[in-house]
Amino acid sequence: MCGIVGFTGTHQAAPILLDGLSKLEYRGYDSAGLAVRDGEKAAEVVKAVGRLRNLAEKTDDGKALPGTCGIGHTRWATHGEPSQTNAHPHVSGNCTGSGSGKVESEVVGVHNGIIENYKELKQKLEHNGYAFYSDTDTEVAIKLVDYYYKKYLHDPIDAISKTMVRVRGSYALELMFADHPGEIWVARKDSPMIIGVADGETYIASDVPAILKYTRTVYYIDNLQCAKITPGEVHFYDLNGDEVTIEPTEIKWDAEAAEKGGYEHFMIKEIHEQPKAVGDTLNSVIKDGKIDLTEIGLSDEQIKEISSITMVACGSAWHVGMACQYVIEDLTRIPVRVELASEFRYRRPILDPKQLVIQLVIVISQSGETADTLEALRLAKRSNIKTLAIVNVVGSSIAREADNVFYTLAGPEIAVATTKAYSAQLAAGYSLAVQFGKVRGTITEEEYSKYIEELQSIPTKITKILEDKERLQWFAAKFAHIQDAFFIGRGIDYAVGLEGSLKMKEISYIHSEAYAAGELKHGTISLIENNTLVIGILTQNELYEKTVSNMVECKARGAYLMGLASYGKYEVEDQCNFVTYVPTIDPHFAASLAVVPLQLLGYYISVARGLDVDKPRNLAKSVTVE
Repeated sequence: MCGIVGFTGTHQAAPILLDGLSKLEYRGYDSAGLAVRDGEKAAEVVKAVGRLRNLAEKTDDGKALPGTCGIGHTRWATHGEPSQTNAHPHVSGNCTGSGSGKVESEVVGVHNGIIENYKELKQKLEHNGYAFYSDTDTEVAIKLVDYYYKKYLHDPIDAISKTMVRVRGSYALELMFADHPGEIWVARKDSPMIIGVADGETYIASDVPAILKYTRTVYYIDNLQCAKITPGEVHFYDLNGDEVTIEPTEIKWDAEAAEKGGYEHFMIKEIHEQPKAVGDTLNSVIKDGKIDLTEIGLSDEQIKEISSITMVACGSAWHVGMACQYVIEDLTRIPVRVELASEFRYRRPILDPKQLVIQLVIVISQSGETADTLEALRLAKRSNIKTLAIVNVVGSSIAREADNVFYTLAGPEIAVATTKAYSAQLAAGYSLAVQFGKVRGTITEEEYSKYIEELQSIPTKITKILEDKERLQWFAAKFAHIQDAFFIGRGIDYAVGLEGSLKMKEISYIHSEAYAAGELKHGTISLIENNTLVIGILTQNELYEKTVSNMVECKARGAYLMGLASYGKYEVEDQCNFVTYVPTIDPHFAASLAVVPLQLLGYYISVARGLDVDKPRNLAKSVTVE
């Protein structure tokens, strides 16, 4: 949650900071603020409540703030209500106001994360004469840095290191010290931060899109490290104050991928980018008609030894795991469990460090920074369990810490509601299932070749769905004002329903639920009444008739039925009020096609309701705090 940016160089800082924040507003948008220094003058702090445009208007798009060194923040509130006083940046001085305007404080800073022991630290600081003007944990962190800065003779490294030792929680901190003009100091634990360098200038951000137009050379600061940022230079330090070396990473993303490119919203652009995201991900491992996992680091011998798989993720990535569970178990005969990362961590999962059962833990995350998923990965590693990460961001925390990494090639995803990253993750899961099945001898060579052909057909078939989207747009407009929707299906179709339901609720704010169709009669059908929208997903041939029967039971109780079926199942129109079709594909891989109409449905309903599709209320793109 929250987005941070920083810049020091020769250009005016404020316009660059605002531009970076505009690329990070998906991380939080209840308030925003800047702190900019002009040479040795005191920092000037400007804050605004609401969307970033309010801060831009307040500063004349940054032109009203002179200076070439500054930090910025867009907030997703965790401690303290959205207000100008609680907005970042925060200052170390005992302000009676909100900390805005010219500030003579020793320390000015912004923060992404949560300080878990802030109450304890606040009491300590109050005993040492500090007063507080906000309700945030961030102000506590800034004043703790100030306390140690004064105690250790104005040495930033000592002040930051001592703060990092005392603080419990997660943080990405940016700090400016009054007597260190032109410098920004940063520190990190569990919250994302990247540092880019180009042409004698240095950039800081929570995520790559914020600085992609300025540089492709970035550094990923490690956990429990701090860094000194000066124009064109970065120096990294460990907790002992010793300088350490970090090698830069070259970002391969196309800068235009982080722009709307003529589309009304990022979400609809990213829906249309799915054929490329899926194709690129598949092509990264399919070579000459065979799947090659060499770059991922999984040997045939290791694959043969695996006797248990646990897939751990949150949100849409968990839905990927749910769909892949069916595919992996069927093609490999390896038992698979799918776990919510937030639950996995706290229920003492049965992990076997003695390796009597050869386990593989697969963690899935678009950003590679999802807090619960990262901690689940660390739990598996502490138990000496082999780990494989499916992630989209090179150099992210999960990518660095996992034993093996399968990179999805979705490019930057800006909309809060994931689409192309979800589809790329499915493609990665399918590739693992097919190759594991081949290596373990649970599928034949003929089946192996057939499955690869089917996988390679997915991008073209998604394109076909996107070409026929107008009927879904009409349908969405007709049902834009419904109160409830239910998604039902069996097997993989149930997993698809979970994602379709999430897409609808998170961007249209309509109450929606997904159920395994056979569970309707165990309670849920009591909620069906006249004109309740029930969406039945019907891509699994063996389960088709049973799901249709469940839909008819809903229709008998007044439901309006929408069917989502494969081409050729036209008889379903006799039972449904509206049907949309997807191309026929091997049922194992049907989720990649069936999800696309549901993404479009959620999008068009949100647009019809006049909502902010890319930035739904109360949500942020990357959940980097618990």
